[in-house]
Amino acid sequence: MNMAWNVFKFCTALRALGSIMIVFVLGIVGVTYYAVVVSHYGPSLFLGGFDALSAVAVIFLFHFLLVMVIWSYFAVVLTDPGGVPPNWKPPRDEEKGEVDPLVSFSYGSPELGSNQSAVPGDSPNQDIRFCRKCNQFKPPRTHHCSVCKRCILKMDHHCVWVVNCVGALNYKYFLLFLFYTFLGATLSSLSLLRVFIEFFNDGEIAETPGTLAATFITFVLNIAFALSILGFLIMHITLVGANTTTIEAYEKKTTPKWRYDLGWKKNFEQVFGTEKKFWFIPAYSEEDLRCMPSLQGLEYPTRPDWEPPQQH
Repeated sequence: MNMAWNVFKFCTALRALGSIMIVFVLGIVGVTYYAVVVSHYGPSLFLGGFDALSAVAVIFLFHFLLVMVIWSYFAVVLTDPGGVPPNWKPPRDEEKGEVDPLVSFSYGSPELGSNQSAVPGDSPNQDIRFCRKCNQFKPPRTHHCSVCKRCILKMDHHCVWVVNCVGALNYKYFLLFLFYTFLGATLSSLSLLRVFIEFFNDGEIAETPGTLAATFITFVLNIAFALSILGFLIMHITLVGANTTTIEAYEKKTTPKWRYDLGWKKNFEQVFGTEKKFWFIPAYSEEDLRCMPSLQGLEYPTRPDWEPPQQH
């Protein structure tokens, strides 16, 4: 209890840290651009032959990935992850007792603490979730964020790197940010690897101390980011495949069959949409936004063979 209490004491610090993290991310992008484009592959464009050809390829790929990283990043930062509409109440069939397992049972998550509780009263269903902090009902898969100080639809986690919660409305953008950042960091590392090979083979290189330092820092940072993001990306691909979130992955350990697991393909479409041409950009088609309730964050299709667990 003391540890959980102390963790939530850092919520204010996390909010203050957010703006600094945006500057830090942009700083890393700037240093990487300087090391890859300005210092090395830009000048190689004028050498002719294979060097110029490889420089064109690297610079083209680098700028493409840079655009996608920045586009995805600010899509996550600027998109509201999804809040509970004012005065939202569970549909009538849920009030009769046919409710989501995450609504009808209080699993108790570190993200929730004492903010989540059953609704008191004399209704037949005593377990519809209600947020005491927000003083409102909570739709299925909704959790209270102690940093944002509100309930977030299909909350995955609060990410200090994007100064925002990751939830129903920006989860796809977050995944694309991870994906393109991994590709960009890998490309930058491989592109600068030859500089280190030349340095260690020849013992010297035609670089100023400042440029060599920037190259070294960029290489180390991008290697570190690529490796760490790879693990994070694999974890989230697994979560998407099971149609679950980071919080739900913890909670559903007590649930024998996951209600929202529709099969890998449909689980993927619940996050990325059905229009293939929109899968790899931080946007949705108008058709998907209109026809897919899951992209609104309030309703989610369930597997046909799912049965609610028996309450005793």
